[in-house]
Amino acid sequence: MEKPLILVSNDDGITSPGIAALISVAKEFGDVLVVAPDKPQSAMGHAITINQPIRLTEVHLYEGVTAYQCTGTPVDCVKIAIDKLLTRKPVLMVSGINHGSNSSINVIYSGTMSAAVEASIDGMKAIGFSLCDYSWDANFEVIKPFIRQIIASSLENDLPYGTLLNVNFPVPEDGHIKGIKVCRQAQAKWKEDFDKRKDPFGRDYYWMTGKFVNLDHGSDTDEWALAHGYVSVVPTQFDLTDHQRIAILNQWDCFNHGM
Repeated sequence: MEKPLILVSNDDGITSPGIAALISVAKEFGDVLVVAPDKPQSAMGHAITINQPIRLTEVHLYEGVTAYQCTGTPVDCVKIAIDKLLTRKPVLMVSGINHGSNSSINVIYSGTMSAAVEASIDGMKAIGFSLCDYSWDANFEVIKPFIRQIIASSLENDLPYGTLLNVNFPVPEDGHIKGIKVCRQAQAKWKEDFDKRKDPFGRDYYWMTGKFVNLDHGSDTDEWALAHGYVSVVPTQFDLTDHQRIAILNQWDCFNHGM
């Protein structure tokens, strides 16, 4: 019998340790097709390439896995996989494992999550995985059992169209992850500080720095879970409509009169 197919991508690039770890787990559940950027594409969000060619090259990096590197963005990788490479629909698309957190507002900027969102738009079950450790040699082995558990549960259960999972792993000081919590996205933001500098020719340029500001003190958020040693799982939607506000807006004078 034909094995189920799992599509894998990321934003750190096809040679990153994070994607290697994710591929090793995904292989346990079926055939794997990898389409990932040929270089790091972090913080690309849902960007797509429209003004230059996209090149797709098969690479032989992972044993028993068909893999392609793509010159485009993470979303480009998923789009081109759907249009040119997939001969059958994957049972699951997984993205990551990202080197660094994609909790809270970071989901907006994340190329990792945008690749998963694009798969979800096409009707696939999709999960984005991230580890709160930016180090290239981060320890992914300790989180593999949790990834295995989440993938297995996702395959066994339904997710409605338009919903995907944003999964983040903590790095507790004692090395012990307490468990998994289903959470809401914390209300937080980045407070940017653009450091003004000069290049060797005396011209001004800016380097973005800043700090993460958590405005949410709830104990049901992804930030709380991660800070307390739990894996956070946030069901995420790409429909940005504030459905609760439609009725309220219809009461505004400017929307309440015929032309």
